[in-house]
Amino acid sequence: MTKIGIIIGSTRPGRNGEAVAKWVLELASQRTDAEFELVDLLDYKLPHLDEAIPASMAQYQQPHTLAWAEKIASFDGYIIVTPEYNHSTSGALKNAIDFLFAEWNNKAVGFVGYGSVGGARAVESLRLIVGELMMADVRAAVTLSLATDFVNYSQFTPGAHQAGALATVLDQTVAWSKALEPVRNPVA
Repeated sequence: MTKIGIIIGSTRPGRNGEAVAKWVLELASQRTDAEFELVDLLDYKLPHLDEAIPASMAQYQQPHTLAWAEKIASFDGYIIVTPEYNHSTSGALKNAIDFLFAEWNNKAVGFVGYGSVGGARAVESLRLIVGELMMADVRAAVTLSLATDFVNYSQFTPGAHQAGALATVLDQTVAWSKALEPVRNPVA
């Protein structure tokens, strides 16, 4: 069964990302074409990148890196839930991505952004990053506005149309994750 990790891309106290990610998981869990799991950056306590050897060398030394690598390697694709801070993603998410290399390769990724303009600029920033990691980013994205999909910018109440947008992101991410399986696991 195809496994998709739903990554909460914020560690900020009072973050909106947890509610958004739980909504993604709730709707995704109704599907039968893949298994979905929530991955919370808070659970991994990753410091600012502290590996002496570049991630592309796959010579991780730190226990937190090894645990993070094992979790990320266990998935066929990802849905990244990202806030938008200063026209980009969160530093915590960028840091977590930078810890690894091969574990991300040849996997699909879809995005759910939130912010003043729906997190669109954070998603665009992430598209550049994941390309370097040999990931296939899907075209569709969910963009949640703090003004219309949250009450008082903090209580998540997505518009009804957002479920359809998420279904499209999930459809594309699962399809691409399955399509890339022969690239991840070539037959000898």
